[in-house]
Amino acid sequence: MNLTPRDMITKKLLDAQEMVRDFEMFSKHTNDKDLAQLFKNCAEESGTQAQELQRMADKYRRD
Repeated sequence: MNLTPRDMITKKLLDAQEMVRDFEMFSKHTNDKDLAQLFKNCAEESGTQAQELQRMADKYRRD
């Protein structure tokens, strides 16, 4: 499989966005406060990754 850098960025951006949604949902569907906090933290980290990937995707769209 030959992916261009733009293809790779797009794929991982979609993955990171899905991770954010999953972690947020999981944090709301557990009664364990420690686990909920862990999922919230993971959602934030995935969100940061998604933001960085989005910036790179924007750069590749301009080029």
